Amino acid sequence: MHAVAPGPAGEGSPVAAVAPAAAAAAMPEPALRELAARHGLAFGTAVDMAALASDPVYREWVASQFDSVTAENAMKWDVLEPTRGRYEWGPADELVAFAKANRQAVRGHTLVWHNQNPAWLADVPVAELGAVLKAHVQTTVRRFKGDVGQWDVVNEAVEADGTLRDTAWLRALGPGYIADAFRWAHEADPDALLFYNDYDVEDVNAKSDGVHDLVRRLVREGVPIHGVGVQGHCSVDQAPRTLRENLGRFDALGLRTAVTEVDVRMAVPPDPVKLEAQADVYRTVLRACLLTPGCRSFTVWGYTDRYSWVPGWFEGEGAADILDEHFVAKPALRALRDGLSFGGTSRRD
Repeated sequence: MHAVAPGPAGEGSPVAAVAPAAAAAAMPEPALRELAARHGLAFGTAVDMAALASDPVYREWVASQFDSVTAENAMKWDVLEPTRGRYEWGPADELVAFAKANRQAVRGHTLVWHNQNPAWLADVPVAELGAVLKAHVQTTVRRFKGDVGQWDVVNEAVEADGTLRDTAWLRALGPGYIADAFRWAHEADPDALLFYNDYDVEDVNAKSDGVHDLVRRLVREGVPIHGVGVQGHCSVDQAPRTLRENLGRFDALGLRTAVTEVDVRMAVPPDPVKLEAQADVYRTVLRACLLTPGCRSFTVWGYTDRYSWVPGWFEGEGAADILDEHFVAKPALRALRDGLSFGGTSRRD
């Protein structure tokens, strides 16, 4: 979802695999990825590329605890193509190389969005926007064919009332741009899993109804959509109540589901009561995924408050991740470990 664009990378190289012995010494319990694998569940995090390059503690955690990584910003259009026709693949390539070295899958995020687009796009004539969008989607997907196994193809295209969001894409191309984006991505990499991704769709509500109607139509029309991503940006005051039911609706369409961007913010400073409430929300979201046969991945949107996007977006709120700014575990981490230690529903492909 929203995040501050990454700054210059530090001097360290993020590509090298982290020494297993060092990771084991620092974290004697089974890694989250090991616990999740018992359920057939990928367990991931969004990755800040500047932190990955410059902070060895951050890098070790990413390498040892997670078996799936999502580019927090490195695969967004404004980062990939800041100047029209000149792609800058460096940070995204570094993430892919890091993932390969550490036996991790990569989720591509995101191809079509109304935010974090390059400034030059505003000067493109309306008549050319379709061709420009198609070129971006297919150039990006082809670049990472075989390395990125799944993509958030269209991101946040539905309003709170369930209608399509009024974006430049909708105005210029009409509602068919969503189906086109999936078709273009599929042409570029027929083996990649393609997702629609959105926020505030954890519960059954007007927005998730709109998303359900949208993807149901896409499925009926034979559009190559394979899953729905529920972001999971929550707060201690707003825990999902019908997430299991909601995931089940998409599961019933034969689609995969993924919890793609989990964090649980609170009014700062944190205190023991808020931290326990936060743990309960993380526990609830994970449990809903584990009980849904088609929910195949669970991703936190960053795991440490040191690099969280939340304080820069929600005034007076923060402390949203499972580790604090000093990499000290919170009750939320224990809640996830405990949740993964119990049985769940068998995964389906």
